[in-house]
Amino acid sequence: MQRTTVSVGPALRKVREARDVTLEEAARDTRVRLEFLEAIEAEDFQLLLGDVHLRGCLRTYATYLRLSPDKVVAMYEAELGRDDEVLVLAGAFGVLSARRPAPSPANLSEGTGSMTAGVDIGRPISVGVEAQRPVEVTIVADGGVPQRFQLRAGEGRSFDAASSISVRLSEGNTAHVIVSGVDYGFPGKTGEPWEDTYSYEEPSTPGG
Repeated sequence: MQRTTVSVGPALRKVREARDVTLEEAARDTRVRLEFLEAIEAEDFQLLLGDVHLRGCLRTYATYLRLSPDKVVAMYEAELGRDDEVLVLAGAFGVLSARRPAPSPANLSEGTGSMTAGVDIGRPISVGVEAQRPVEVTIVADGGVPQRFQLRAGEGRSFDAASSISVRLSEGNTAHVIVSGVDYGFPGKTGEPWEDTYSYEEPSTPGG
């Protein structure tokens, strides 16, 4: 059946162009990686790091373009349709195609948020947070000034950092967290704050 509605990717591109904003400027201002914004506008959604991260990027980009995040996500969901339900569930749990040309998920040391030296340290750390219940999220990227965001139930945001990023939830077990393709589920305990820091480990020296 021929599609009669406007696709979310081209629609976002048209709004960006109408506001005379380049993709590079949008990436700089939103702190969403350029390749992710390009994938969103081209609707190469498989290039992003799972469904939670994708929805977070969509909401961040929509807010930046002064659009309704809920409506943009609704457009995305309408495009998926019921036939893609399995793909959505797989993406939500970080199960991505091994064929995708995007960088593979970073390897995380068990029990810590440190990324092993076997990954490309030049690659930014990407975090997707989608709230199941209202929660305050505090982000510290690369040791900078803390940024606080109030997320409503069903709302998501995406964050990037060059080398390290700290994520704090005002209450644990309230939000789905994915870090560079690694699914952390709903970390923390109900009624208690949760916080973790993700960074690349320094390569070990010979004999160290």
